Amino acid sequence: MTGGRDIRFIRAGGDPFALGHAHGEALATPLRGFLDDSLCRLNKVMQPQVSMDALLPTIAAYRAAVAAATPDLAEEVRGLAAGAGIGEDEAWLLQLRREIMGYRKVPTMGDCTTYARTGAAAQGHPVLAQTVDLNGDLDDHISVLEIARTGSGRRSLVLSFAGLLGYLGLNSDGLAVGLNLVLGGQWRPGLPPYLAIRHLLDSAGSVTEAVKILRGLPLASSRNLMLCDPERAVWVEALGDELRITETEQAVHTNHFLHPDFVPSDEINVFARNSSLRRLEAGTTGLGALRPEADPEEHFGLLSQAPICVPDRGDIRSERTVAAVVMLPARGELHVRPGDPSLSGTRTFTL
Repeated sequence: MTGGRDIRFIRAGGDPFALGHAHGEALATPLRGFLDDSLCRLNKVMQPQVSMDALLPTIAAYRAAVAAATPDLAEEVRGLAAGAGIGEDEAWLLQLRREIMGYRKVPTMGDCTTYARTGAAAQGHPVLAQTVDLNGDLDDHISVLEIARTGSGRRSLVLSFAGLLGYLGLNSDGLAVGLNLVLGGQWRPGLPPYLAIRHLLDSAGSVTEAVKILRGLPLASSRNLMLCDPERAVWVEALGDELRITETEQAVHTNHFLHPDFVPSDEINVFARNSSLRRLEAGTTGLGALRPEADPEEHFGLLSQAPICVPDRGDIRSERTVAAVVMLPARGELHVRPGDPSLSGTRTFTL
């Protein structure tokens, strides 16, 4: 693996507490180090500075909302804390880090380019692929979780950063879920979209089931979720309590709202919007040029190109591409390149 980045692979099985315990135990040392690193690096990317004591009321509000909506995930966070030997509030901070950061109307160059192809357009080769653009230099905390819950025949592969129970992934029923940041509405205590994605992978076997579940979830913040199975692909834009769903066999999304109902509420700044538009155009053109049977390395070739791949500019506060992912839902395969995908090798995980 080039670039000094590797991926920790964790198999976790059992009830929710056991799943979290295995995850926390496997990452105990790096998670404690991350918590001690300027409070999960929040104080390296945020102004004004924050403290754990000051965040406790916010953590409590989110914790209550998550426990009400998805009690199994709340129990898994309890297991994560026990396994890692950290406090439960610290384990919750790992889940809530992005919500606490909120959104800032400052120049940025990226925050994920996502695409999916399925149905007739895929000719039997459905795919969901994306870059992961984050600040905080999080490519040194990448994990892949293989989740097998007691009482369920469904298994999942989940990409995770620094103890997150979910970020993106796919399950053994052939559902893949990716995401983009979109900015709008009031962010408030609720179910963070990262945890919502994990809940969908645990609970849904298809795009149709996932959309039905999503309609009942109290999402905490605006996002776009890309859902793909062998028959359907949709993107779901979330703004406040509203969802807008767009279905297409070949879907590309970046970081501005595309549904006309939500466009007037978009809070993306002009610099970020220009980047988002460029990446949307490049993704649409690039995907159209890829063969339906293109292999993961061909998809990584597209994800490694500018402007889709956002380079490291040496500023921990700025988003950059910290991973790229190609998911093949019909084959149960998750292919990951950590860090800048133009500089790293591919790791393959299979259900």
